[in-house]
Amino acid sequence: MRLIGADGEQLGIVEINEALKRAQEADLDLVEVAPGSKPPVTRLLDYSKYKYEQEQKQKQARKHQQQVNIREIKLRPKIATHDYDTKKGHVERFLKHHDKVKVTIMFRGREQAHPERGRALLQKLFEDLGGIAVVESQPLQEGRNMSMLLAPSKEVDKIDTAAVADETAPADADPADAPAADAPAADA
Repeated sequence: MRLIGADGEQLGIVEINEALKRAQEADLDLVEVAPGSKPPVTRLLDYSKYKYEQEQKQKQARKHQQQVNIREIKLRPKIATHDYDTKKGHVERFLKHHDKVKVTIMFRGREQAHPERGRALLQKLFEDLGGIAVVESQPLQEGRNMSMLLAPSKEVDKIDTAAVADETAPADADPADAPAADAPAADA
């Protein structure tokens, strides 16, 4: 079997008894790294330390993952314009926070006979969002509800970077050029 030392150096091809002896002398574990190769590859290492480091790497990877939340907004087919604008603002805010949005239209009674109104409302919402959303699942009627899933588009990232650039940019206007607030106005 091919043996690799604790520091990563190649120790050559040795018998299994010799490898075990070297592991005991160094107070390390003999771990088979590649059992399918000819000859099999083993390594001298402290296995508990190795497992700990692997767990730390996995924990760090989980910490840097972005969790996607699905937020839901419920609408009615006969929604008033101001209510619609408010709900649209909520959808925009959710998308700018990189959340997915499930937009649900709830039908009651005779409204169920006109699902095209719900589709039209969902299409209008998508168009009014101005490119910050991507339709992930088309409008689908499930009983009394029709729903559509929106995801943030690449435009949201561009908006975020532009907003950060605007905040960090120095102000072009010189405060000395601005008129004084307490100066009396000249009468003609």
